[in-house]
Amino acid sequence: MVETLALSMVVLTGLYFMALGVASLLFPLRASRFLMGFAGSPSLHYLELFIRFVVGGALLLGAPRMLFPGAFRMFGWVLVITTGVLLLIPWRWHRRFAERAVPSATRYLSLVGLSSLALGGLLLTAVLRGTAS
Repeated sequence: MVETLALSMVVLTGLYFMALGVASLLFPLRASRFLMGFAGSPSLHYLELFIRFVVGGALLLGAPRMLFPGAFRMFGWVLVITTGVLLLIPWRWHRRFAERAVPSATRYLSLVGLSSLALGGLLLTAVLRGTAS
């Protein structure tokens, strides 16, 4: 049951990345505004950290039933550990970092879009192919 819930969360994450990819390619202004919203307030900061932690945990729990389990287990640990680090720093530091990093990334929004599509597709394929075997 827990593994199924974890894999469902990974599928939702894959769909999120696919939607972000489409939005970045078709609606770049909206996508830029969305990305600039991260770490914009303490509540958004903690919401982002909660989501990162849940997705990282879902990857850790679901990895054994996914294609490339070692890679996804490692990615899950990266998310969980970096979330822990972000919990230790003041949200204002996170906001300042986002204010510098996101505009740089949005200059390459088509690349962000294609990368998001690729990551979303990889997550969905890993779950579908992994559970089928």
